[in-house]
Amino acid sequence: MRTGAAAGHSGYFHEAVLYDSSDELLAVVLPFLLDGVAAGEPSMVSFGERHTALLRSALPPRCGVTFLDGGDVYARPSAAIRSYRQLLADQVAAGATQIRIVGELPPVAFGRFWDWWGRYEAAINHAYDEFPLWSMCVYNTRSTPPEILDDVSRTHPRTATADGRHVPNEVYTAPELYLREPRPVAPDPLQHGTPLVELVDPTPAGARAAVHAVAPEQLSADEVDDLSVAVSETVTNALRHGRPPVRFRLWAGDGRVVVTVVDGGSGPTDPYAGLLPARGATSGGLGLWITYQSCDHVAMQRGPDGFTVRLITGGRNAAG
Repeated sequence: MRTGAAAGHSGYFHEAVLYDSSDELLAVVLPFLLDGVAAGEPSMVSFGERHTALLRSALPPRCGVTFLDGGDVYARPSAAIRSYRQLLADQVAAGATQIRIVGELPPVAFGRFWDWWGRYEAAINHAYDEFPLWSMCVYNTRSTPPEILDDVSRTHPRTATADGRHVPNEVYTAPELYLREPRPVAPDPLQHGTPLVELVDPTPAGARAAVHAVAPEQLSADEVDDLSVAVSETVTNALRHGRPPVRFRLWAGDGRVVVTVVDGGSGPTDPYAGLLPARGATSGGLGLWITYQSCDHVAMQRGPDGFTVRLITGGRNAAG
């Protein structure tokens, strides 16, 4: 049985919390969590270090709230969706009729990598809708750029306020529409220079070899291996589903690698491509989803030259 504002609601009850002070944040989050515990509902927090400490100090000792590691949960959008879907499935299997989660994205999400976190916020309206989840996503109005706050209103059906209201967002946009909107991708600074590698119609093996040949020493062996898998999957998709020629370019420097793969096609038709496994896919249809979990940023863009996938590894903490 659903309780609170989500009573009578079927599926995912997704809210934003826009706050400008710690007191305002606690005024929304504390009753949300404590009411959940009182109702016997799993009630969880996925915050960064600062807000975790704030909330722990404000909650009663041994109150029953579970703290997740926000840094691990929000490493990458598709990995977050996969992790949360497993968590929610486990809770439902254990008998939960409603699950409450409050979370915040990491600071890196609010810079030049916002585009895929904005896609994440839209996609989860679909990805979690089979579960009795009520979640709140918190955003600091003092530090979050206005254009991101606009996206927050468009990707969250409602906003929870400190005075206990749950207000529908009039500009909320269905995820399939939001995800299909063209979004310009600003070039990485490395792309202003000459690529270290340029290949036309490369084999997946050739693309993997290029990554290993020029990856900077600041990247770990695991990061290089993950990127090589990602470029292999991306090239395979372009050769199999796109239109020739397929152009591969690679830049490296400042502790990161940037790769673009361009083909003459129009890209995937599935709006959730990369964030969720392809619908009905076998292991052969998981390439973009695997790529999203193997890189620090993935951007997709349609343009006059065709469809471009850009992969970045080593840039999670880059400014801008």
